[in-house]
Amino acid sequence: MNMHAQPQRTRAEAALAEAFAARVGELPGDGAVVLTRDRAIEQIKAGLPTRRVEAWHYTDLRQLLTSVPDRDAAAHAESIAPLVAGSTVLPVLNGAANGEAPAIDGLAVSRVSDRLVDGSLATALAPQDGDDAVGAFNAAFVTDGWLLDIADGTAPERPIELQHVHGAGQAHVRLPVRVGTGVTATIVQRETGAGPALVSSVSNLTIGDGSHVTWVIVQEQPEAVTHLGQFNAWIGKNAKLTLFVMNTGGKLVRQEIRVRTTGEGADFTLRGVNLLAGDTHTDVTMTLDHAVPMTSSTEVVRNVAMGRAQGVFQGRINVHQVAQKTDARMACNTLLLSDEAAFFTKPELEIFADDVQCGHGATVTEIDAGHLFYLMARGIDEKTARGLLVKAFVAEVIEDLEDEALVEALEAKLEGWFAAHG
Repeated sequence: MNMHAQPQRTRAEAALAEAFAARVGELPGDGAVVLTRDRAIEQIKAGLPTRRVEAWHYTDLRQLLTSVPDRDAAAHAESIAPLVAGSTVLPVLNGAANGEAPAIDGLAVSRVSDRLVDGSLATALAPQDGDDAVGAFNAAFVTDGWLLDIADGTAPERPIELQHVHGAGQAHVRLPVRVGTGVTATIVQRETGAGPALVSSVSNLTIGDGSHVTWVIVQEQPEAVTHLGQFNAWIGKNAKLTLFVMNTGGKLVRQEIRVRTTGEGADFTLRGVNLLAGDTHTDVTMTLDHAVPMTSSTEVVRNVAMGRAQGVFQGRINVHQVAQKTDARMACNTLLLSDEAAFFTKPELEIFADDVQCGHGATVTEIDAGHLFYLMARGIDEKTARGLLVKAFVAEVIEDLEDEALVEALEAKLEGWFAAHG
């Protein structure tokens, strides 16, 4: 008889199991929600993903997650200034929705904790598959967040900013958003805090027919934070989603993007910026399903890595057999600014349709010596010249956004990062 011993739990796996056991009685929800949480923690107990799991090949979570901070419910956190002045801010502080829901025509806002208590989010809470470690983390521990429902034909004048701010310890948030038909909206998701922490964040976005949504994720965690984020979207007929992701912090970061086209004429645009420094690890992994005919997508990701930072971009595009007339393009470009920095790129296309236009490309390079010489020959010192070239490389992606206020705010983040690390 062959016997297979269960691998001994790591310190982090054991700490997560203990943390769940200590908190399960105070987590909101019963019935189906409790069952979902139990299944999620069992998935974590079975072992965090390693290099042997293809989707986690470059981010061995079992090895990289070495400790789990204690939960500190008294850790200080407060709402921060909005990314764009005048935005409608909905803060989640230390894992709890804070403040009163705004009264805006066409916008219904409720607390996720209420939906967990009544069980209406039980199905949406479940991890999507056996490799969905981020979903399992969040399903097991999440306590609150904001649920948004934007009515048909609504066009909010100001961006809606979902702030996830934490102190030291643990913080977990869920952000479900349903967008009706014929809607135009901008949503900003901020991820930040203070002190060493383990953070998870899952956003689910359903876009109705003919709507146009711009969603901006700004992850600017402190250097001692493990951040596990997931963004899921379903795009309806003739609808458009523009997703912009900026990573500028965190010790260990995994940002997953999972998008599916559900209606003909759906369009998905991804623009990503990863600014990596120090001894950090940032992984952006995207899976895009073109599941219906006549849909399109473009993804452009720009990365800057210095110090001993390591970065990952995995982009997988699945074109289903029924998805004829798909037009899908993907590019990932990286600047390495030190000999010890590294970036791993893995673009993938899986195509089962025969009438499509699809392509992908990736580059990894250093600053062009000729361009640097050109600037220095005109009296610009080397440090300033290098900074100008790197900023131009990144700003090109930021400027693809059509909202001038958003562009200015993100360029200010870029300037701040270079002031600290350049």
